[in-house]
Amino acid sequence: MSDPIPGSAAPQATPPQFYTPQPNGRVRPTSPHLQIWRWHVTMLGSILHRITGAGLVGGLVLVALWLGALAFGAEAYDTFVALAGSPLGLIAWFALSLAAFYHLASGIRHLIWDTGAGLSPKGASTLTTATLVFALVATLAFWAWLFSAGKVTL
Repeated sequence: MSDPIPGSAAPQATPPQFYTPQPNGRVRPTSPHLQIWRWHVTMLGSILHRITGAGLVGGLVLVALWLGALAFGAEAYDTFVALAGSPLGLIAWFALSLAAFYHLASGIRHLIWDTGAGLSPKGASTLTTATLVFALVATLAFWAWLFSAGKVTL
């Protein structure tokens, strides 16, 4: 006698891997998780879009602190500028600009997907890879310009 098909109401001694018995006796697939899914670039793109969105909220806090320092006078503003221009501050601004460029490109990628274009697995992977490359190149170009124009120094 063969085992019943997963999802049927017939009792089963041991459910197959990645299947879970339900209270009604049926065996249903377990919800997919990272152990089951094969990693691909669109997963990375989705996760990074969420992370950079949250990171941009942190950038909004930095801008609010800058405006607050500006409102509190020259001494507070000089302190903020000294902290923002320190190596740790420059790393934070670099990360913020990388998040902004990535989130911008990822938003454009989503707009492209909203038109129905680029939804095939290969097209989605290509657009996501292009998004990652654009964010890195744009960030490096932006910071190269800041350093070459003398706007930022170490």
